[in-house]
Amino acid sequence: MFTPYYRAWLPAWRGDPYGTPRKLRLPEGATTKAPTAARQASLVPGGETAGTKLTRRWLLDGLAGYGKGHDALGEDATSRLSPYIHFGCVSPRALAVRAREKRGVAFVRQLCWRDFYAQLLWGQPQTVTDDLRPRGDRWVDDEEKLETWKEGRTGYPLVDAGMRQLRDEGWMHNRARLVVASFLVKHLGIDWREGARHFFDLLLDGDVAQNIGNWQWVAGTGVDTRPNRMFNPTAQLKRVDPAGTYVKRYVPELADVPALELAEPGLLTPDYPVPMVDHAEAVREFRKRRGN
Repeated sequence: MFTPYYRAWLPAWRGDPYGTPRKLRLPEGATTKAPTAARQASLVPGGETAGTKLTRRWLLDGLAGYGKGHDALGEDATSRLSPYIHFGCVSPRALAVRAREKRGVAFVRQLCWRDFYAQLLWGQPQTVTDDLRPRGDRWVDDEEKLETWKEGRTGYPLVDAGMRQLRDEGWMHNRARLVVASFLVKHLGIDWREGARHFFDLLLDGDVAQNIGNWQWVAGTGVDTRPNRMFNPTAQLKRVDPAGTYVKRYVPELADVPALELAEPGLLTPDYPVPMVDHAEAVREFRKRRGN
């Protein structure tokens, strides 16, 4: 359970992290040549220098509003530091120390989730492929539905915006990750492993422990104490993107649709698909699959 872990984690580390080493000894055969394969890499400048600049800007201008604004998708009020942490360009411990000094409690709590999932995977390595808490799921094998979800053509604006952000940027806002993952697993009934695999293919911050831990949390096979929770993508849109700013940023065919209409499933424009599944029907089917 995360909360007791967090309480034990907070007093477990004190003081500043170690300073920057004067030199590094590379392993034999290692190269410093930058990778060129990932097309998303050009959208995010890599390296410690870029990560340090972003960290300083975040601690100065962004941290104070994180607690209240981190779920506001349209405002994009998150740090965007996860790729730098993932590749070792920014130390999560150093970041936690500085954020704690500035009373960034909500942000520090999110950093704790990283350690929590890392320790969970260390203790339960089989969860890379196996459910931590099996629920007897009867997964749906439907390649067409899976591809529709990957392409961001589900007919649910918030889901589609998240999937297109992932495709275009190699990154996705955390709230959107929860919604799109819940939609795949609980609305469409498709195995969480398929979603985790797709995320790994595209995410710049695709950390094994975080990706697996979060997908199992959403699927209800991991550490979530409410395994049957479903995120309603329409209700979430009204809550976290009421003006439709985030949706219109990534789904341009909805740019001229009034915000109130975005939250009403149906034919929004001739260029945009109708919802591929009815929410109420999806809830009933999910309960049936889970034997509830």
